[in-house]
Amino acid sequence: MQFKVIYLTICSLLITIQMTRAESIEICGDLKQGELILIKDKSAKRINIKNNLGKKNYQPTADGITLVALHRDAPSKVEFDAVLRTDYVTHYVQDVAPAQWDIQRINGIASSKVTPTSATDLHEIKREQKDVGRSVTHFETGNAWRKGFILPIEGRISGNFGNQRIFNGIPKSPHSGTDIAAPEGTPVKASGDGKVILSGKDYFYTGNMVIIDHGQGLQTIYAHLKEAKVREGDTVRQGDIIGLVGKTGRSTGPHLHWGASLNNVRFRPHSLLDINTKKCRKIEGKHIEK
Repeated sequence: MQFKVIYLTICSLLITIQMTRAESIEICGDLKQGELILIKDKSAKRINIKNNLGKKNYQPTADGITLVALHRDAPSKVEFDAVLRTDYVTHYVQDVAPAQWDIQRINGIASSKVTPTSATDLHEIKREQKDVGRSVTHFETGNAWRKGFILPIEGRISGNFGNQRIFNGIPKSPHSGTDIAAPEGTPVKASGDGKVILSGKDYFYTGNMVIIDHGQGLQTIYAHLKEAKVREGDTVRQGDIIGLVGKTGRSTGPHLHWGASLNNVRFRPHSLLDINTKKCRKIEGKHIEK
């Protein structure tokens, strides 16, 4: 009887050690507010991010790559769980570096664009929010993102991602993309391969806008266009002309608002440019029961 108790105790101890042993995965990219990172774990069937603009569930690719966008206001530590195919969970905690955001003061915007009050404007804003919301919550598995990304146009950066703007003295939400100034009519290229999931016209804030889906919940956004050259449902290749630079919507001059969204989390679009060459490192976590 005593031998049986000792045997069961040892077995229980070994199981506990097995389930709490350290595990390691790879993280590629800068762990910094507003950046895109890649998590590589071939044994994971799901990645749960616990405190990055709420809890978010991310689906890995067949070869174990998960794209994750760190929110502009991500906390100093982000926790996530890799749910393994064995139904055990590996828990990770990682430090997130803070980013420095600028405050931009922009004057000369029509007051109706800064603080809309008319029933017509409010109706148009709802239409825009509905269309954009549908697009940035769209999810299809896919590998179009693997080809990588390019700048949609060359030009002066007139507004950086994350900056807070004060229009006519009224503070607004942080900027969700990067503004690139260019002459009106400049051709805008698709940053990467994908499918057009929105080609909207005359939106209140963004004017004429195109959104391209690249798979795995990743989209790029092109706003304030003079006109779009593609329609919803079109398949595009990297470098295809999808529109012309304009100044439609809430804009003081011709420029392209270039944005990026992953799982409905906006991030710095320039972080896409090295998606296939980001520096990777191993991190350790703890293997726990589900």
